[in-house]
Formats: sequence, structure tokens, C-alpha cells
Amino acid sequence: MKTDELITLLANQAGPAPKALVVKRLLPAGMAGGLLAAALVVSVLGLIPDTMLTEPGPWIKFAYAGALALATAWLVSRVGKPGASGRQAVGAVLGIVLVMLLVGFVSYISMDESERAAALMGHSWLLCPWTILVLSIPVMAGSFWAMRGLAPTNLPLAGAACGLFAGAVAAMAYALACTEPAAPFIAIWYTLGIALCGGVGAVLGPRLLNW
Repeated sequence: MKTDELITLLANQAGPAPKALVVKRLLPAGMAGGLLAAALVVSVLGLIPDTMLTEPGPWIKFAYAGALALATAWLVSRVGKPGASGRQAVGAVLGIVLVMLLVGFVSYISMDESERAAALMGHSWLLCPWTILVLSIPVMAGSFWAMRGLAPTNLPLAGAACGLFAGAVAAMAYALACTEPAAPFIAIWYTLGIALCGGVGAVLGPRLLNW
């Protein structure tokens, strides 16, 4: 028997990691990283005006990022279990993204042409994705710590799951300060920021989880 075949056999027979272990590691990591990201937002960027809370924009951001945080946490728990399929969790993540893109598209085409550019680009389109990426760093560190206590076999996918989870939590924190109200902006630039986090996680996964 070849070494690769032996490793695969042992991984498949190892059984899934206990659910309590996943929650015990990922929940505090996500909360600690999220609180640190939120503290950075409040101290550096400040909070959105209270008047914006009566508009749908901030709540769309919180709902979108929160739903992605739950879906990507599910993905983290699946890819951290040897032999477990993450297909349903991936489908949930993609479904949430597609719904947000659809909401953004419908909102975009329903606007007057004179309003579309501002709704899509806002005043911070270049800043938004990179800010989410920076804010994701403490959450990503915690999620990688949580993943190292599990048993992932696909390290790039495990890293991407950690990155996407970190990006979603960071996007929730950034929404505390972001004054962009339009659904098209949220659909494009928040999604891009979270995707950047997933890409960074995929690159770091084989390096940080292969111990």
C-alpha cells in the first residue's frame, strides 16, 4: 500500500470531529476576532449616523454578512471533519451570494440611469474590499486556530473556509461604520471583500494547517 493510500484510509476511518469540539473552538474564535474588528472600526472609523438606522441599507449589510457568517461557519465545521462532505455548505454560501447579487441587480435596474453609477460605486468602492480584508485578520487568525484543532484533509479548501468566515464577520464589523446605503454597492464590493478573504485563506491554508 502506498503512503498516500494509507493516509487516505486512516483519514476516512478517523470519523468526524465531535460537533461540540467545532463549536467550542470556532465560536470563541469568531466572537473574539469579531469584537476586536468591531473595536477597530469604532475607534478608527466611527459609527454610522443614527439616522441611517431607519434606512434599509445597514440592515441589508448586517443580514447579508450575518447569513454568510453562519453559512461559512457551517462550511468550516464540514471541511474540518475527515470524510465529511461540504457540498451542502458550499451550496448555502453560493445561494446567499446569488440572492444578494439578485437583490443588487433588481435594485440597480429599477433606478434612474442618473443614479446608477453612484449606487454601484458609491464614494468608497476602492476602500471597501481592502478594509474588510484588513479587519478580517484577527478573525482569520482565530479561525485558523480553530481549524488546527480539527482534522481537515483538503487544506486549501479548509483555508478558504476560514477566510470566508473571517471575511463575513469582518463585513459585519465594517457595516458599523460604512455609510454606503445602496444594495448594488453591497452586492458587489462587500462580496468582493469577503471573496478576497477567502482567497487569502486558500493560499495560507496549506502553509498554516500542514503541521
